[in-house]
Parts: sequence; C-alpha cells; structure tokens
Amino acid sequence: MSHSTMKHSLSDRIFDFANTLFMIMMIVITLYPFYYVVAASLSNSDLLMSHRGLLLAPQGFNLDAFKRVLDNPNILSGYRNTLFILIAGTAINLLLTSLGAYALSRKFMLRRWIMVGIVFTMYFSGGLIPNYLLINNWLHMGNSYLALMLPVAVSTWNLIVMRTSFEAIPESLIESSRIDGSGDWGILFRIVLPLSMPVIAVMILYYGVGYWNSWFNAMLFLQDRNLFPLQLILREILVQNSTDTMQLGSAMGDQQAIGESIKYATIVVATVPILCVYPFLQKYFVKGVMIGAVKE
Repeated sequence: MSHSTMKHSLSDRIFDFANTLFMIMMIVITLYPFYYVVAASLSNSDLLMSHRGLLLAPQGFNLDAFKRVLDNPNILSGYRNTLFILIAGTAINLLLTSLGAYALSRKFMLRRWIMVGIVFTMYFSGGLIPNYLLINNWLHMGNSYLALMLPVAVSTWNLIVMRTSFEAIPESLIESSRIDGSGDWGILFRIVLPLSMPVIAVMILYYGVGYWNSWFNAMLFLQDRNLFPLQLILREILVQNSTDTMQLGSAMGDQQAIGESIKYATIVVATVPILCVYPFLQKYFVKGVMIGAVKE
C-alpha cells in the first residue's frame, strides 16, 4: 500500500470519527430536553424544585403528577376533541388534496395559470383579521370544529408534492384504464391512489402532526371549553399557569412544586401519542417525499 493511500485512509478515519462524534453530540442535544421533561415528570416535586444543574435521572420516582393530569377532565376532553379533529380533518385533507392533485396532474386548458394562482397563495394571504372575519362573521363557522378544519383543508405545498407524485405514474396505465372503461373517479381510486401509498402516508403524517400541534385557530374561534383541543388545554397549563384544578388537596407550600411536576407530566401526556405513531409512518417518509419532490 502506497504512502498516499495510507494517508488518504487515515484522513478518512479521522473524518469518520469527527463526523460520528458530531452526530452523537447532535443526538444528545436534541434528545436531552425531552429526556429532561420525562425525568422531571417522574420526579418527586419537592426534590425536583431543590435540584440544580443537569437532570440525569428522576429525583425520587413518583407518578403523582401523572395521576393528577389523567384525573383532570379537561385533559380527557382535550384528548377526545383532538382525536376527532385529527381523524376528521386528515380525512378531509386527503380527499380534497387528492382530488386537486389528480386534476392538476392531467393536461387541460389553463392548468398552468391555475397552478400560478395556487402557488401565489403560498406567498400572499389576506391576513389574520380578514381571515377571522371571513370564518367567524361571514361563513358563521365560529365556535365549531369546521373553523379548525375547512380553512386548512388543502395545503398548497402538500398539493404540489402530491400532484408531482401523480404525474410520475406512467401515462400508459391511465390510458389502459380508460380503454377498459374507467372514468376519472375509477382511475383515481383504483389506479392512482393505490400506487401512491408512500406519498399518502407522508400526507397523513404532515396533516396529522399539524392538527395535533395546532392551538392558535382553536384559541381564535372556540369559546366553548367542551370543544377545546388538547394543545389549547396544554397552553393554559404552561403559559397561563392554570394548574389549580390539579392541585386540590395539596398544602399551600407544596402547590408551586406540584404545579411544576404537573406541567412536565402534561407535556409528556400530550407528546407521547404522536411519537408512538411516527415510527409506523417513518419508513414511507423519505420515499414519499422523494417521489413527490422529484419530477421525471
């Protein structure tokens, strides 16, 4: 082996070591905040308040904060409302996005100008106040789930990704289906969608995570607390420090410590479900994005 080859090999090993070390550091930096929240939620509230510095393990294992969170009726109703909004909203998103993407993937007059108009909405919008007046006063969807689902029924970016994915399907398949007597509805639901499952899985992930994390529209349009999604309840607990209903039975001096534990436990309860779903869709994620992002 020549000296130059050995030198190149040594430089490769140094680069691999440095790259591996950097990636490990990034993983630690990324995961530690979530680990901290989990450890804090499992800690004894008094020990947690007195702890300083890095939290490497729960300070006295205690599930009292989780019991108080799960006994809170607002959390349970928030879960129920969020699941309904997520399932119904994602179904509407997929249906309308698929219909729009299929139409735009076919050749017809003015298709280019329609796409220009759709892309225009990515950069310009009417603004918050006109949007509020439109939904609340003119469409009369205030204080209902429709205000959280219909205004965001189609994402422009997701529409473009799905349209590009549909365009990658061989035209020969479409023509064969037409010869066999299938119309556009049959082609979409029997040919196009079954061949586009990776990008559909990505759309489910995008739309589902969006609904799970959404709270701003709910804050604007919902007044009935029975309709509040989980993230709006979470905002009240974290931002407005609204933990009084979960501190009943605690001494006055313990309420601040218990309130901190409750906040961490609430974050875990609100975050873990969506993290459990992600691994089932992750295998489609990269493939779906690449299919939708690369035009042949």
